[in-house]
Amino acid sequence: MATTSRSLEGRVALVTGASSGIGEATAQRLAGEGAAVAIVARRAERLEELAATIREDGGTVLVVAADVADPPAAAGAVERTVAELGRLDVLVNNAGVMLLGPVVGAPTEEWDRMLAVNLAGLLHCSHAALPHLLRAAEEDGGPGVADLVNISSTAGRVPRAGAGVYNATKHGVGAFSEALRQEVTARHVRVSLVEPGAVDTELPDHNRPEVLAGLEQRFADIERLQAADIADAIAYVVTRPRRVAVNELLVRPTNQTF
Repeated sequence: MATTSRSLEGRVALVTGASSGIGEATAQRLAGEGAAVAIVARRAERLEELAATIREDGGTVLVVAADVADPPAAAGAVERTVAELGRLDVLVNNAGVMLLGPVVGAPTEEWDRMLAVNLAGLLHCSHAALPHLLRAAEEDGGPGVADLVNISSTAGRVPRAGAGVYNATKHGVGAFSEALRQEVTARHVRVSLVEPGAVDTELPDHNRPEVLAGLEQRFADIERLQAADIADAIAYVVTRPRRVAVNELLVRPTNQTF
């Protein structure tokens, strides 16, 4: 999915969950396309390392250490981006956690964390960003379009035993994305849903040992996607001509059957 060289020149993007995996790769990719990038996550040290890499490559980057599960922090990350980088054209809601296991006997604090990050955090970031995205899309002499990209999962399509609450959060992301798309697409804010299959990131690593063992067995024979593959898909979405909206993009490893 090649894009035009530096096709985001003059635009500003905010990427949540940017301290590793898909978020990290996406921030680097959008910076490479010419965007000034705000990188948001809890781990400030990891963000500083990423920022150094982007700057070494000639990019412009703003580090915002924040937990999007905290509504004021989510809104503050957006407002700081606009205050320091001047505008907002692209929001990539990537922050997420995947804590799996049976519903029966589950530690419900895991549910609370997934609901707070995967769903509420995405909602609060979107709410704060929308006025700025609408302004960017309507700006005279600007690109005439803005993008809100929500990262979901194949889990947002097919529920599976052992992933009930994770499924619920990702199905919620899909429903919210489509409803919001209908509200703002006529004003040239494109709302896109990207649904990765198995990706080689640290996302599964936070599961309990018995859950992690099952995941490793389940995905043992799958050649997983790399984070850069999803960053490539996101870059494709946000660099389309104004007339083109990619509303939903499902990306699986070639040999993933589920």
